[in-house]
Amino acid sequence: MKKFCKALSLILALAVILSCVTAAFSIVIPQDVKNIILLIGDGMGENHLEWTKAETGEKLFMDSLPYKGYSKTDSLSGLTDSAAGGTALACGYHNFNSNLGTLSVLINGQGATAFTYMNVSEAAIKTGKKAGIVTSDENSGATPASFSVHTYKRELAEEITKQQCESELDLIWAIDNGISDKAEFESKGWTYSTTEEELRNLDKSKRSFAAISGSICYDTGDEKDAPLSGLTALAIDRLDNDRGFFLMVEGAHIDKNSHSNIKEGMMKSLLEFDKAVETAVDFAKKDGNTIVIVTADHETGAITKGKNGEYGFTSGDHSRADVPLRVFGSDGLVKDGEHIVNTEVGKFIGKKIGYDGRFPSMKFNPAFLKELFSAIIAGIKK
Repeated sequence: MKKFCKALSLILALAVILSCVTAAFSIVIPQDVKNIILLIGDGMGENHLEWTKAETGEKLFMDSLPYKGYSKTDSLSGLTDSAAGGTALACGYHNFNSNLGTLSVLINGQGATAFTYMNVSEAAIKTGKKAGIVTSDENSGATPASFSVHTYKRELAEEITKQQCESELDLIWAIDNGISDKAEFESKGWTYSTTEEELRNLDKSKRSFAAISGSICYDTGDEKDAPLSGLTALAIDRLDNDRGFFLMVEGAHIDKNSHSNIKEGMMKSLLEFDKAVETAVDFAKKDGNTIVIVTADHETGAITKGKNGEYGFTSGDHSRADVPLRVFGSDGLVKDGEHIVNTEVGKFIGKKIGYDGRFPSMKFNPAFLKELFSAIIAGIKK
């Protein structure tokens, strides 16, 4: 009976994976927007916003966006992390929140890749658009990696950086992870920068990789800093072109400070992220053909409002709380107060940029079936 149960569980896992294939044949609507800017406040829940407003007395620009709903963040295995959450937003598909932290792929428990997912950066490039990533994290962080590479483990910083170097992205700006090699990037046609000043004087004909030596989360007063809102403005200016662009901007330190329950750092990071949102919307208003989407990959810190009316952290980890989803420029993604699944964000972007293939899209690895059936037989024999 135990052998039968083991075999059955493995067969059911295969059935779940194969059922995802049918979703790949989704209808793609014609392009009706030139640019899409997606801003991800890593770890940012609704109570992060409410606590910041209550504590600082500041108003948040993102509250002024016309469509305000929520995103459900669960992965295939329940509670998500940034790798699974980022993959859902980037690819329109879920994966498992495994101990490996898989990025834009679906794997089994041993790390064998079953499917490779196309991400929206790749889809945008295939339409002739430019594509870029700006993050206050390192370039190999889980969220920027979800939009730029495919790997079974988020800790593989060298592999992630190598794939980014070999990618067709036009722009990747992040904190220096100590791994990216200037000579290697320049040999692949990138301009390699380490300061905001260098970014202001770029040759726009070349792709741009930045490994910033200071802080991007917010202005700490250090001359090496390159605050997120400023980089967002520079990135938009660099990417703007007749064919259009896709840009993902991540405010990573909302999450990092929430993990450590550092209230002040979380709020400063959130306010800087909100400035980046305002920067993006200001451009969208002037351009008239841009959609701006603001959301999070998950909530961190399980912030709650106590009986005394005060907010506070109740955890140092992720929670399953739905996260804010705000939109400017389209009523097609979410209605006011509506709760949608996070994969709908990736699907929406893929359709709106006018990709003429199938999005979401996954590529099957045939070798996976052999590995799976070998595991099934091994399970029966035990």
